[in-house]
Amino acid sequence: MSTHLLNAALTAAERGWYVFPLRPGGKPPALHGERACTRSGECASGHRKWEQRATIDPERIRAAWSRAPFNVGIATGPSGLAVIDLDTPEHKGSADAPDGAATFGALCERAGHPVPDTCRTRTPSGGTHLYFTAPPGIRIGSTAGTIAASVDTRAWGGYVVAAGSITPAGAYEALSGPVAVPLPSWLQSILQPAPRTPQAPSIAVAGQSSRYADVALTAETRNVRAAQLGGREAALFRAARALGRFVAWGDLPRHVVEQALQEAGEAAGLTVAECRSTLRSALDWSISHNQQRRENAA
Repeated sequence: MSTHLLNAALTAAERGWYVFPLRPGGKPPALHGERACTRSGECASGHRKWEQRATIDPERIRAAWSRAPFNVGIATGPSGLAVIDLDTPEHKGSADAPDGAATFGALCERAGHPVPDTCRTRTPSGGTHLYFTAPPGIRIGSTAGTIAASVDTRAWGGYVVAAGSITPAGAYEALSGPVAVPLPSWLQSILQPAPRTPQAPSIAVAGQSSRYADVALTAETRNVRAAQLGGREAALFRAARALGRFVAWGDLPRHVVEQALQEAGEAAGLTVAECRSTLRSALDWSISHNQQRRENAA
C-alpha cells in the first residue's frame, strides 16, 4: 500500500471531494468494467461507474487503496466542483495550439475580471487545474474547448486527477491551499446550459419554422446589443449557442447569424477579433450538438 497515495485520497475526501481509484501510474479509472474512458471521464459504453462509486468514506478509501498504489481520481460532479483545466499546447498535440493559461487570462481580461484566486493543481504536462465550487441547484456538465481553446472544464460527467497522484510524466502538485472559491457568475453564464428555446409544434410548416427562427434572431441580437460591461462576451456566446440550432436545422443560414451577431457584439463594445473567436467556437459547438431535427428532439 502506498501511504502517500492513500493520504492524498483521504485529504481530498476530508474536503468533501468524492474520490475513486485510478490505475497505478495512470489516469483511467481502476474500477472493474471501466474501459476506454475519454479525458473527460466518459466511457465508450456511456456508463460512469466510477462516478457512482466515488466516496468520502475513510474506511472504504482505506480498503480500496490497501489493494494497490492507485492514483486518485476526484469525481467533480458529486463533489460539487467545477474545475477549469488549462492545457499546454503540447498536451493538445500541437505546439501551435494556444496556451490554456494565456487564453483563459485573456478571456478574464475581456470580461473585466482578474484570473480567479482559488485552489490550484499543476499537472505533469505543465497545465493547471483551477478548482471552483459549483453553484447549488445547477447541474453543470463537462466541456472541451467551450470557454476557449485549450480550456476545458470538469463538472458532472467528468473527473480530475488529484494532487499527489504520480504518472510516468511526473506528479500532480498542489499549488495553493484547499479552499475552492465559488465559480464566478460570468463563467457560470458561459458554462450553464442555455435555456431550451420553446419548441414549435412538430407539424409546423417550413414557413412557420422560418418565422420562429427570425424572431429568435431578432431577440438574441437585441440581447447582445444591450449587454453591459463584464457580460458582453457571455451574452454573445449564449446567443450564438441558442441560434446555432436554427443553423443546424436549416432555418437560418450561418452567414446571416454570424453577421447579425458580429454587428451586435461590436455595437456592444467587443472588438472584431473577440466577436469572431466567440462566434466561431459557440456556433461550431451548437451546430454539432443539434444535428437532429426539432421534431425528433422535442
